[in-house]
This record gives sequence, C-alpha cells and structure tokens, in this order.
Amino acid sequence: MKDFIKNLHNRARKLRKTIVLPEGTSEKILRAADIIQRKKIAGLILLGPKNQIQKKVQELKLKIDLEQIKIIDPKKSKKLQEKYAQELFKLRKEKGMTLEKAHEIIPNFNYFGTMMVHFGDADGMVTGATCSTADSIRPALQIIKTKKQFHKISGVYILILKDRILLCADTAIIIEPHPHDLANIAIDTAETAARLGLTPRVALLSFSTKGSADHPNIEKIHEALAIIKSQKPDLIIDGEIQADAALVPIVAKSKAPKSPIQGNANVLIFPNLESGNIAYKLIERLANAIAIGPVLQGLNKPINDLSRGCSYQDIVICSSFHRL
Repeated sequence: MKDFIKNLHNRARKLRKTIVLPEGTSEKILRAADIIQRKKIAGLILLGPKNQIQKKVQELKLKIDLEQIKIIDPKKSKKLQEKYAQELFKLRKEKGMTLEKAHEIIPNFNYFGTMMVHFGDADGMVTGATCSTADSIRPALQIIKTKKQFHKISGVYILILKDRILLCADTAIIIEPHPHDLANIAIDTAETAARLGLTPRVALLSFSTKGSADHPNIEKIHEALAIIKSQKPDLIIDGEIQADAALVPIVAKSKAPKSPIQGNANVLIFPNLESGNIAYKLIERLANAIAIGPVLQGLNKPINDLSRGCSYQDIVICSSFHRL
C-alpha cells in the first residue's frame, strides 16, 4: 500500500494546488507542513501569529522555509477581515447575521480559512487537528454550502490496509440517514473511490444478507438501493449484505452467490453513524490501518476534516488526496 500513498503524492504534486492549514501553530500541522513543502505536494497557507509559528518551527527543529509559505494572522489582517465579514453578512443576513456579529466571527481560524476557499484565495482547507468536527463543518455549511439544495454532506474514512483499500461512510455526520441520504452517501463515496483510481464496488451493509432477516431497517436499504440504481445503473453495488459476505469471497459464495461484488467490496456504506463510526475505528486500531479523514463529501468546494487523534503523517496524506 506504500505505492498507493506514493501515487497520491505524485498526483497531488502535478496539480500543485494551494491548501490553507488554519491551525498554523499546532505541532502536528507544522510537522505535516514540513513534509508537504519538502515533497512539493501542495502550496501552503498557514493561519496564526507569525512569531508564534516561527518560534514553534525553531523549537521543533523543522526545516520549513517560511519564506516560501504564506502566513496570515486572521486577527491582524484587517483588509481580509473586512472583505470576509461583508461576505459572511451577505450570506447569512436572512438567518439573523449582523455585520457586527460577522466581524466578531471572521477572526476564528475555521471561518477565516473557509472564506479563503470560498473566494478562491486557497484551493481547499484541511482542518480538525485541534477542534471538533462540528467546529470544522459549521463554517463550511454556512459559506461553501452543499452541491444541491437538499443534498447533505457526509464523511468518509479511507482506510489503507496491507492488502486493500476500504472507504467507509458515513462515519462522521448523518446520525440516522433516510433512504435518500443513504443513496447520496453511497453515490458520493463511490465517486470518491473513483477519484482515488479505484473501481468502486459498493456494499450497503446490514445485519441481514438478501432477506436472511426481516426488519424495517432492511427496507430502508432496499429503498436506497432502488434510488442508486435509478441514478447510477452501471455502479457495482449490492445490499442488503452482511460485512463478511461483502468482504470475503468464500463467504459470499455461500451467502450471496449472485452478488455482483463477489466478496470484494471496497466501499462500505453503513446503515447509520453509530455502526459506521464504531466499525472504522475498530478496523483502524485492530488492523493497524492508516485512516484518512473524515473526508467531507457533498460540498461545493473541498474542506477536509481531521480526527483530533490524527498523526502528522495522516495530515500529509489527507493533504495529498485533498485536491485530486
């Protein structure tokens, strides 16, 4: 799987996009920035007080060339503050936003970074090393917004194991997805898999395989599958299906012999957030997998969240994938 990560880096290097890292004083972020710069994976913008960033770089004995990185302090950049506050007021005034409140909010690193992406001052943002998912996605929902009016965002984890790549969703956002939500999650995640160079083979997971149990939750999966097939008739997908039948060919032959994924699923769609979040963490920890994400899907522009438990290597990989 080292080749997979190397390929991510190479593809990102060719695109040479600019990423804003709003948590610019974080040790993990700076260690990641050091590698991103040396490997020329992306151009970088760091948010935070320049003197604090410089001091931290010296303390960590990093080799970052800060002259080649744009450093912006959201609290001191008055010109951008005014521009971004005016835009936030314009976007949110129907929701009760005042210009005064917008000026108070904009210096927040996530709001400031999201506005940079909104205006094209950065191609994308990677955040969440020091803050919650809610704090990461709230500005994105208010400013970047979703691709379609009723389209919800979802979070996918890309799990890199020794012998395979798995995409697990939704692992971060929608607690109890309705059939249309589940369909959107599956389609978005299949598209994410394709961006990674994979042929998506999607499993709508359940405690039942092909009617082995009867429950209203299974009907939700059937409805989602019908929606998906109407929109993406060529997508390789099956459900409802148990995890072993989705992932183990010999089990698939027994439980689901006619399944188009044949026990080789690489996109796992969970029936709710509880099962998805628990499962990806078990895979990550017990199988010693590299976990990238949660990658936010369904937004108009790329804003990627991180787990606060991430390593700086995870941030590098997430930044590599960010603009593919």
